[in-house]
Parts: sequence; C-alpha cells; structure tokens
Amino acid sequence: MDIQNIWTSFLNKIEEYLNPMLFEAWFSETKLIELTEDKAKVLVPMQVHKKHLKENYNDLVENIFNDITGSNFKIEYVTDEEVKQNIVIADKGVPSNRNFESNLDPRYTFDNYVVGESNKFARANALAVAEKPGLMYNPLFIYSNSGLGKTHLMHAIGNYIVENSNKKVLYVTSEKFVNDFLNICRTNKNDNNFELIDDFKAKYRDVDVLMIDDIQYLEIANKTQQEFFNTFNELHNKNKQIIISSDRSPDDLKKLEDRLRTRFNWGLTVDILPPDFNLRMNIIDKKIQAHEMAIDFPQDVKEYIASNCTSDIRKLEGAITRVFAYATIMNGSNITLDLSIEALKDYFVKSIISKNKIDQVQQLVARKYNITVEDLKSKKRSANIGVPRQIAMYICRNYLNEPLARIGSEFGGKDHTTVMHSVDKIKKEIVKDINLADTIQNIVNQIK
Repeated sequence: MDIQNIWTSFLNKIEEYLNPMLFEAWFSETKLIELTEDKAKVLVPMQVHKKHLKENYNDLVENIFNDITGSNFKIEYVTDEEVKQNIVIADKGVPSNRNFESNLDPRYTFDNYVVGESNKFARANALAVAEKPGLMYNPLFIYSNSGLGKTHLMHAIGNYIVENSNKKVLYVTSEKFVNDFLNICRTNKNDNNFELIDDFKAKYRDVDVLMIDDIQYLEIANKTQQEFFNTFNELHNKNKQIIISSDRSPDDLKKLEDRLRTRFNWGLTVDILPPDFNLRMNIIDKKIQAHEMAIDFPQDVKEYIASNCTSDIRKLEGAITRVFAYATIMNGSNITLDLSIEALKDYFVKSIISKNKIDQVQQLVARKYNITVEDLKSKKRSANIGVPRQIAMYICRNYLNEPLARIGSEFGGKDHTTVMHSVDKIKKEIVKDINLADTIQNIVNQIK
C-alpha cells in the first residue's frame, strides 16, 4: 500500500470518530508525505493545526495509523514552510521515479463529481483527456470562478490516469512551480550548482502528464514565465499531456506573455459556470449521501441552502456540514428550517439584491424577445409576452434568490402562486429544450 492509499484509509477511519465539522477543520487538508523506519511525517496547513493536532488528537491519530499499517510509527506534523526549509535534493544515482509523488488527492474522482448543465461539457472532455492523455486535447485548459470544481476535475483526471496506466502524473499549483524555481535560482546564484537546475527540470519535464492549477498566479512572476514556456514546449513536443486551470480564460490573462496565451489556446478550453438550482440540490444530496449522515435533511432545508449558496460549491458543502454539526451539538436535534437558519445566520453573507437587479433582468429579457419592460409587467397573456415573463420570473427566483412575493410585486402585482407556476413551468421546459436553457444561461451571464 503506497502512502496515498495509507492516508486515505486513515482519513476514512478517523472520520468515523469525529463530527464532520471537526474533521473538515483539522484533518481534511492533511497529507502523509514521508514514511521512515519509525516515523510518519504528516503535512498540515498551518502552525495552529500542528499545535492543535499534537495536543488534542495525537494518541488517536497514532493508534488508528498504526492499526492500519500494522507498525509502530510516531507521527510528526510539519507545515509546508518547514518542508521548504529542509529540502533535500535526492542523490543523482536514485531513479527519478522512485517513490514518485503525484500530489493527487484520491478523494476526487469522476464518480463523485456531480454533473449538471453548467459543467457537463467540461467533465466530458476531461474524461476524454484522461482516457487518451497526449492524444486528444493538448493542452486542456479549464477555467471558472473559485469554488466551482475545477480542482476536483483536475484531480479526477490525474487519478484516472494513474489508476489505468503506468504514466507519471504531476499535479502542482502555479505558486508551487514559481516557488520551486525561485528557490533554485537563489541557491544557484550563490553556489553555481547546476545540478539543482537539472533536478528542477527533471521534476517538471520527466513526466507524462503535467497539471498546473491556478495558472493565473504566474502573471506576477515574469522570470518564471520563461521557464514555464520552455517546460511547456518540451512536454508538448514529446506529446506529453498538459492540463491547466485558471480563474479566467487564456485571453483574459493579460499579464502573461502573448506566446504563453497562444499556446494555452492550442488545445481545448472549457469553462465551468455557476451551478443552477437543480445541480446545487444534487450536490447537496450527494454530500449527505457520501457522509452517511444519520440525521434526516428535510427538503425545505436543502432548498434553503441551495437558494443561498449560488456560486461556490465549497461553501455549499460547508453549509451542510455546519447544519449537521449544529444539530449534533444540540443533542441530536432534528434538522428543521428554523434550526438551519439559526446555524447559518453568520455563515451566509446575505445577498442584498436591489431592485436594480430585477430591473436588469427585465431589461435583458425584454431586449432578447423584442418586447418592452412594460409588457413584462402588464396583464397581457399572449405567448410572445407570457413566456418571456415566465423566463424573467424564473431567473429572478433561481439566480437572484428573490422571494416569490417580491418577484410578483415587481411584475405588475402578480401573486406568489402565479410566480410559482411560472418558475415550475420553465424548470420543466429547460429539461426538454436545450436552446431555452442556453438562452437563459446567456441572459444570466450578462447580469452584473
């Protein structure tokens, strides 16, 4: 069993002893990075994690870890900064792929990636690349706002390739790439040790798949852009797969060199849009199912969470964990809408959607269908006006999270049942009509 699988087994086991909030807070970002004869070195995010785990969980951690490994390891917690300060360059006689560390998180797979209209294109092409790395789209460039699942998708690609081939996969953030390169430059400046540069190049170029997350941070590292350009060219010339993620499309990375942006467009660029209401509900169900939560989550609670977390999947999942933990603390209380509102009162930053937002939706829909805003607010029921009105109401409800009564008021004093009927009708139509779904998404993308 390699160290990734050992740590995955450990995380799965210790999760049984902790409520989800404690697990997320103290263990979700830990990683086993080294095993010696009698010591296991665990990477933690910050010093506060190191101190807290050592003082509060060390016995539990060592007991579970040693049960899994059948050994008697002592656990040592280290931060990333401490690791950087103690970098040991491997002997040149050691094969470059010995104990090769892909940096992949085995918890992220295609199987647990929840698919909806906003991400199905990205997911389909990510799988295509995973099945034929270096042959399909090279590079594959994935972009989205933070928290929409691009990192999950990258790990899923890497895990699929590792599981189904002997290819060497390396996943790093662009920040890690930059820091590695700058550390080598500083050391080499003083020592003229060209072996360090060779080791750096071997690390990033002697791979079959290179995955760089959050490439936008390369914008502030002009010197490193030259090195990444050279790395990209060598890998691409050898038909090695390159996968890149960013918070913006290649053309919007204005501070990157033109030649880099051009190369990023050589392959396929896919974006991930914010999840619609249906996908958010599916993600909530998947999260509850994955954690086998013993307390029932009522439908109105799920809808409340889905309506208030519209653009960040991590925040959506965090809200579920928070409600579950709050109910557990309250002596196993049943989860109700009132309890959930109380648990999340400081978690949700209340979206203050002004009347201007509804006005904007009305204007965009009216322009699209060549009618007036007054038509949308009128009592006219002809199809050329009624359908656009229903679409506008649907957007206000599902994307702006406006109350039914508020929407009705802004559309000429319609009652809430009329709004509900309109929202339900469009919700059913977009399942059958992909063109309508695309039209709505295009309108939503224009809301500022």
